Amino acid sequence: MPYRYFIECSFRGTNYHGWQIQPNALTIQSLVNKSFSVLLREQIRTTGAGRTDSGVHAISFFAHFDSERKDLESDAGLLYKLNRILPEDIAIKRIIAVHPRAHSRYDAVSRTYIYRISREKDPFSTDLAWHLHCRLDIDSMNQASSLLKEYSDFTSFCRLHSSAKTPVCEIMHAEWEVKGSFLVFTVRADRFLRNMVRALTGTLVDLGSGKISIEDFRKIIEKRDRSAAGTSAPAKGLFLKSVEYPEGFFNIK
Repeated sequence: MPYRYFIECSFRGTNYHGWQIQPNALTIQSLVNKSFSVLLREQIRTTGAGRTDSGVHAISFFAHFDSERKDLESDAGLLYKLNRILPEDIAIKRIIAVHPRAHSRYDAVSRTYIYRISREKDPFSTDLAWHLHCRLDIDSMNQASSLLKEYSDFTSFCRLHSSAKTPVCEIMHAEWEVKGSFLVFTVRADRFLRNMVRALTGTLVDLGSGKISIEDFRKIIEKRDRSAAGTSAPAKGLFLKSVEYPEGFFNIK
């Protein structure tokens, strides 16, 4: 019986077409699979906690895989070699032995994303934030964000023709904060639809710049129509901050 492992990784998504393997496209998953397969000398296929769009980054992302090898989590040399052969914009943080039925996607209880808006020109965050010149009403954006916890159907913020089986999500936290020269949107939910955070961000920026009102924002949610919401914010400002699992999850072997 093979052994199951979780990996925690981080990546800068600028040069990739997201996490998930796609035909004729460079993805993080394809490179991670290849690196493990080369070093372990067996075919390794990872399963991610979700998928990220092209250009989106991850501070902490989890995936799982099965291997015939035992005790990989204690092999410090493996972690070192993986990070040597992976590109500089992908890092494996740790390898964790888990229960044979543990699943990186289905066992997650929530995910947290952040979106970064740069309020002044910053050459060091060109690919890591959305630079906006306009003044934004953060108080109004937070009032609108608080409404999200009242709803569960987020069709208005889902990519058209998405393969999602249901548009239902539970948003647990949504807040805008000023952090230095950046405006940061943090949102946590049990699951997210494709393009959801970027669509939410773009629509909330419309509100903050006075293009729509808080009541308009409520109506957009209730219309359940993607064309009613604003344009999606650029991918470069979006980060998967964390994937959360039940307490004690990694202690069950």
